[in-house]
Amino acid sequence: MQSAKQIQRDKNMDLQLAQEKDAVLGQDFLTWLWFKSEAQNHVFKTSEDEDFAIYIGQRIVVEGGVGESLEKAVCTGMMSRLQEAKQGLRSGKKVVQAKVTMEEDSNSWSMQLDASMFSFNGLKTPKMDTQAQDGDDPDGIFLEKMYLLERAMYFTDELYREFLGLRLSPEWIQECRRIREWMQQD
Repeated sequence: MQSAKQIQRDKNMDLQLAQEKDAVLGQDFLTWLWFKSEAQNHVFKTSEDEDFAIYIGQRIVVEGGVGESLEKAVCTGMMSRLQEAKQGLRSGKKVVQAKVTMEEDSNSWSMQLDASMFSFNGLKTPKMDTQAQDGDDPDGIFLEKMYLLERAMYFTDELYREFLGLRLSPEWIQECRRIREWMQQD
């Protein structure tokens, strides 16, 4: 019979293993998203055949190594081609964070995606008019904001759905070849 300490230690090890696996999958996702956004001229389609655009840029963090030999490069720049980040990929580093901008029609969202925790932060929704007019539904502004947040999550889910479908299929090998070719381009 296991002691309470052993059970807790096993749970901690399981959590650490899950975080390491999530980090690798998250790094693959961010690298694939950067590649795919450039390869497809930034245009993606939802499963409901809606077009939206994805731009990776302004800030990408790549890192490689472990422990004391961990190297991290933070690349920033407005409308930059992020050549240093791509050079980092060529040298074996992985994308660990990326600023992502999503656009649909005249609406634009931006957020920072983090591969290690498979999370996002700093979500900015499209600007909206916060001045209620006479006769407007008092909940209208709140409901519109919730709709915009939901839309951002929908696009993110659609990207991840597409990625996982490919990542778990035999076509992933060919996609990796295309990603390696893309990394070699200037």
